[in-house]
Amino acid sequence: MLIDLPLRERRTRLEALAVPPPLALAHLERVHGEAEIDRRFDDARARLNEGLLLKQPESPYTPGRRGLNWLKLKRPLDTLDVVVVGSEWGHGKRRGVLSDVTFAIRDDGSDQLATIGKAYTGLTDAEIAEMTALLLDITIADHGHYRTVEPRIVLEIAFDAVQFSARHKSGFALRFPRIARWRHDKSPADIDTLSRVRELATAIERDRVQLVDQTGA
Repeated sequence: MLIDLPLRERRTRLEALAVPPPLALAHLERVHGEAEIDRRFDDARARLNEGLLLKQPESPYTPGRRGLNWLKLKRPLDTLDVVVVGSEWGHGKRRGVLSDVTFAIRDDGSDQLATIGKAYTGLTDAEIAEMTALLLDITIADHGHYRTVEPRIVLEIAFDAVQFSARHKSGFALRFPRIARWRHDKSPADIDTLSRVRELATAIERDRVQLVDQTGA
């Protein structure tokens, strides 16, 4: 049983096994300081990874427990300004508030909205309470757990990637979307369009194809 040994020693023992192909050990590098972490993060994103997992070399293996010995480092790919078109009642400590919002972008050259995702993190408790009151006031249809609302609330949404998806009307879905801020300064006329989302998705796919061509993976 090795889980109580430090990562440094566990890794040394693992490397000594000389694992044969097609198996391989996870890529591991030692870093010192913020500049090196930033450089390794950029390298990871260039390989189309989500980010980095930072591990303390002296840490034991603690399955199922969170702490400061292992930290996941991710940064948003970009942000989109969207409009809320629906909302759901929250769960747990957010029971009784409309915290889960469905949002949409605008189809180019028209007033038609196309859904692209749902988010429930990023706002403060005070903002959630304020938004709940407004969502109740602008409800178009009450479906019980879900409410369709007038498209009046504009949010800035951060995300890690854009994926093709048949689930949403836009044909796309945002990976790990979260609310960056409530854009009180913007109206629904200012939200992003479907063409911008297509550009982001095309760029991501182009980078993926180039990486496959370079690595043969």
